[in-house]
Amino acid sequence: MIDERNETEVLLSVRGITKEYPGLRALDGVNFDVRRGEVHCLLGQNGAGKSTLIKCVSGLVEPTAGEILFEGNPLPSSSTGAALSRGIVTIYQELDLVTDLTVYENVWLGHEFKSRGLLDKTRMIDETRSLLNRIGHEELDPRVRVDQLSPAAQQIVSIARALSRSVRLLIMDEPSAVLGDREIEGLFEVVKRLTAEGVGVIYISHRLDEVSRIGDRVTVLKDGSTVLSGVPADHPPEEIVRAMVGRRLDHVFPDRAPSTEEVVLEVKGLTLRPHFTDVSFTLKKGEILGIAGLVGSGRSELMRAIYGLEVPDEGEVFVDGRPLAPGRPHVALANGLGFAPEDRKSQALLLHWTSAKNVSLADLKRFRRGLLLNIGEERKRAGEQLDAIGTEPGSTDRQVRELSGGNQQKVVLARWLLRAPGVLFLDEPTRGVDVGAKTEIYRVVAELAEKGLGILMVSSEFPELLGFCDRILVTRDGRIVREAKGGEISEEEVLSLVVRREPVAEVAT
Repeated sequence: MIDERNETEVLLSVRGITKEYPGLRALDGVNFDVRRGEVHCLLGQNGAGKSTLIKCVSGLVEPTAGEILFEGNPLPSSSTGAALSRGIVTIYQELDLVTDLTVYENVWLGHEFKSRGLLDKTRMIDETRSLLNRIGHEELDPRVRVDQLSPAAQQIVSIARALSRSVRLLIMDEPSAVLGDREIEGLFEVVKRLTAEGVGVIYISHRLDEVSRIGDRVTVLKDGSTVLSGVPADHPPEEIVRAMVGRRLDHVFPDRAPSTEEVVLEVKGLTLRPHFTDVSFTLKKGEILGIAGLVGSGRSELMRAIYGLEVPDEGEVFVDGRPLAPGRPHVALANGLGFAPEDRKSQALLLHWTSAKNVSLADLKRFRRGLLLNIGEERKRAGEQLDAIGTEPGSTDRQVRELSGGNQQKVVLARWLLRAPGVLFLDEPTRGVDVGAKTEIYRVVAELAEKGLGILMVSSEFPELLGFCDRILVTRDGRIVREAKGGEISEEEVLSLVVRREPVAEVAT
């Protein structure tokens, strides 16, 4: 726990921070503080605003309103350099190490030691050894390339790099997501060493057992607001869970007819290490099947492996009873599978193309006339799908980059309306869109299911899955730990399942 002499020494103070994006308020008057020498755990479901908050603190994002004070002084907004110069260092879940460089080169990247205009390699190696010794990992060789290290060792390199910046506030985003139990114990020891030196730590995690063991205080965000502020880390876990999920459902899901018993997709024993292991399930015609889990639980990787964007280590996939060749997305497409990925801007859309051209992209053969495309027919058919899905009027000939997030997602869905697949994968289909756009997306997806499509849907919003899906697969640490009908499991039950740390048991149905 925190040393008493540091209890009133506030290192970071966040006051009324608001961050607005078009159609979305990611943060809404958040208050948050960190004391010297404490571990302050920041909790909340995916989409609660945790990442946006730490990006504001670290200078990656400029708040719309509010104030951030560091050691009593205003922290310049939207300046990573200002944050680093004050000793505010962030270690993100996806480590930003340069894997083909050595440990010492990563530690000193951007502020290397020089002697007479040349890099002082010897000093950097020696200083790196001192940093590693400071956190109890003198066994790491500073000269080893990072790509030869385990995920746990790479975490240690990131911490050493933070120390090289004279860290005073260390922000750790899901640091245990890729670590085993023994490696997590090692991480905790490092954190305790740092806090004993007076370093403040913001520790973001979904693991409630970790919070009670490593944390001093806890703050919970929900829908961009502070709902539980600075309570002791031994606060009753059921109250923390209630704070994380206790929102009302502010959208209406369309009614649908029950799905058939006809299986359109079957997955048997699919494994892609280290992301997921021995996953088996079926998807029926006209069914919306949801996958619930934390970021890092293998949800997106599972979709990618089924679709052929990743090559699984083991297992089989069957479409309409026929085996699907692994690692060949064009074969998946030819067999009636469609995929709307999580990051629509970088993975699904050509932002400088018009909406019509983005819609027709998945089925250009339809408009081919010899070596040319029938541009008029392409535009007409794409426009019909965009109108059917309720896209913003006049969007057919507009560049996609000019549209809102909700309309961009509708363009992706219109593409699959045109292609008419038998199975459609939706990875976070409503992320970053407003409530009105969500309602339209629900309507379109429900209509696709009514036409007989099997829908496999990943979402970080558990109420969305519970209210919209026929069945739910709950995942943790790359395994399915529960299968249930949408109305037979509560949001609290889902959250409790995904934040546990004990070994995975057999699936309960």
